[in-house]
Amino acid sequence: MTILLEKKYIPLANYFSGATNASIKLTFSEIEQIMGQNLPNAAYLNKSWWKKVKAPAKHFHAWVDAGYFVTNVEPDRFVVFERIDSTNGTGTGTDEEDQDILLIRTAEHGDARSLAALQKTVESESNYMLYAKDERTQSTQKVRKQIIEWKQSGHSTIILAILNGQHVGFLMIIGNDAKRAAHRATIELGLQKDAQGKGIAKALLKKAEEWSKEKGISRLEVSIVEENEAARNLYEKAGFKSEGIRENSMMIDNKPHNELYLAKFLD
Repeated sequence: MTILLEKKYIPLANYFSGATNASIKLTFSEIEQIMGQNLPNAAYLNKSWWKKVKAPAKHFHAWVDAGYFVTNVEPDRFVVFERIDSTNGTGTGTDEEDQDILLIRTAEHGDARSLAALQKTVESESNYMLYAKDERTQSTQKVRKQIIEWKQSGHSTIILAILNGQHVGFLMIIGNDAKRAAHRATIELGLQKDAQGKGIAKALLKKAEEWSKEKGISRLEVSIVEENEAARNLYEKAGFKSEGIRENSMMIDNKPHNELYLAKFLD
């Protein structure tokens, strides 16, 4: 991008830069989930805020620089963005099926409410998470505090997967304060069922490795229930290797289950 955007609009710019659809309709809520922050009041009150394409405003570069322009706004409801063919100034007119738009980014404090809801959904759908359905009370305030504290620590973070404007997955990287263990971190990955099979978990792992390398973390560790073949295949394909079994470490439906430990050394 040639224009320096406010930090809050960079995720939105990244979202549109990865889009190829002729038309994209996003609710105000979805736009804020993409950004991880609230839109300004002017975006809710004035259609003109969305239609601006001149300085001193800069926010519009988030979509204009990717070839999109706002064609319809329903205040506090949705915004329609359409790709313009740069050769003739008209819409692309493509009849191709819309493609999923995936954005992977680190969590901001504004993501707390959506992340808390996402964790609850993932835990209710999975048989292999540490917490069972409705077992954990995760308030927005608690999640927000965790996001802020982890960002300040520099060795832990939460990475989000946002699919078509909706939070669908997360990956937590939990590092260490102790210098002797500062080179390693534990990861925890959760993904909604309806978002599985789209390469999202793989994308989360890739981002986790990139972030970890930047922070000087050279070893990632994860534990999974031994029967969780899908997770085992995911991690092994990503280069994780088994390092042992923790016997009867999980009680699921009142039955003992082993955990498999895996780790990966980052180049």
